[in-house]
Amino acid sequence: MTGAEFDAYSRGKTFYFAEGGTPYGAEEYLDNRRVRWSFLDGQCKEGWWYEEGEMICFVYEDRPDPQCWSFVRSAAGLIATYQSDPTLTELYEVQKSPEPLLCLGPQLGV
Repeated sequence: MTGAEFDAYSRGKTFYFAEGGTPYGAEEYLDNRRVRWSFLDGQCKEGWWYEEGEMICFVYEDRPDPQCWSFVRSAAGLIATYQSDPTLTELYEVQKSPEPLLCLGPQLGV
């Protein structure tokens, strides 16, 4: 998918992804190519994405090195392949929602 195709398909939605049938995480796609990611533990990371060649690369607040993926749209939804090592991670869209991602507040200690 091109950046424009990816943006048109994802913006304003939250996608839930699985790897090999196991829930992996969810990402909310916001305006201006901003994103919010969670490993489904209530903790969210803010970030943004950009197009680099045929890849969509993500940068997050706690991880400044880009995480680049190729996205293909299938009849069942998105298939994302991690390009740093495509043999390790291939994620499948299992659900998309117009609802925002559930993020808990920061953990405050005593």
